[in-house]
Amino acid sequence: MSVDGGYRTYAGDDLVTGEGVSVEVPVASVPSRVASRLIDLVITVGLALGSFFVVGMLVGGSSEAVARAATILLAVSLTVILPVLFEVLTRGRSPGKYALGLCTVRDDGGPITLRHSVIRHLVGFVEFYLLQGAPAVVAAVIHPRAKRLGDMAAGTYVMSMRHKLQVTAPPEAPPALEHWVTRADIGPMPASLAIGVRQFLTRTGGLTPQARHHLGQDLGAQVLRHVSPQPPPGMHPEWVLRAVLAERRRRDLARMQAEAARAQRVLPPDPLG
Repeated sequence: MSVDGGYRTYAGDDLVTGEGVSVEVPVASVPSRVASRLIDLVITVGLALGSFFVVGMLVGGSSEAVARAATILLAVSLTVILPVLFEVLTRGRSPGKYALGLCTVRDDGGPITLRHSVIRHLVGFVEFYLLQGAPAVVAAVIHPRAKRLGDMAAGTYVMSMRHKLQVTAPPEAPPALEHWVTRADIGPMPASLAIGVRQFLTRTGGLTPQARHHLGQDLGAQVLRHVSPQPPPGMHPEWVLRAVLAERRRRDLARMQAEAARAQRVLPPDPLG
C-alpha cells in the first residue's frame, strides 16, 4: 500500500496494547530530525573547539605522530563514543532530541541498546561527517518511518514524544458475515498485510472510487489466502476485510484475557499489593 498524505505522520507498523487495540506510533518528521541534528552538531563543534585547544596545549611539544594520534582519538570520542554513551544512558535521546521532544527506539518500540547506538553512530559518521548529511536526508525523505541509513542498519527509528498517540478504532464485523467469520479458520498473516488492511479501511473516504475498488479487491484476495472456508459468494470485499479484522481482534482479546486469568490463578498474590 502506498505511503502518502497522513501516512507519513505515524509509523507503518502499529503497536497493539494489552486490550488488543491498535495504536499508531508518531514518527518524528524529517524537519524535526534535521533541527535536532543541527543542535547536536553545534554542541559537538563547541566541544571540539575547546577540546582541541586543550589537547594542543598538552601535546604541543610532542612528536607529530603523538599529535596526530591525539587528534584522531579526540575526533572519534566526540563523534562516536560520547554520543553513544549519552544516547544509551538517556535511553535513546541526545541534547537535540531533548530540545525537540524526540526519542530513538527499536523497530518494535522498545528502548535501544548499546549495539543499536553503536551501529547508528558508526554509520552516522559516514552519513554526516564524510558525506555532509546528504544520504541521511534523502533516505529519511523516502522511508515511511523517516529512517536514515544508520536507523535502517540498526533497526531503529525516531519517534516524537510530543504528539499524542492515535488509537485506531477497531473494525466491526458486518452482521451478514458474523456466522461465517466466527466459524472460519483464520491463519497467521503478515503484519504488513494486516496493517495495510486496517489503514485502507480507515481511509476509504479519501480514496477515489476506482482506487478504492482496486485496493479492496487486491487486499481481499490477499487476505482470503489465509482464511478457510471462503466467504459466501457476492459479498463486498470491504465487508470481508472488516469481518476478518474484527474476528482476529476478538480472538486475540479472548486469548489475552484467558492468559491473564490463567496467570492470576497460578501466580501468588503480589506482596506489594
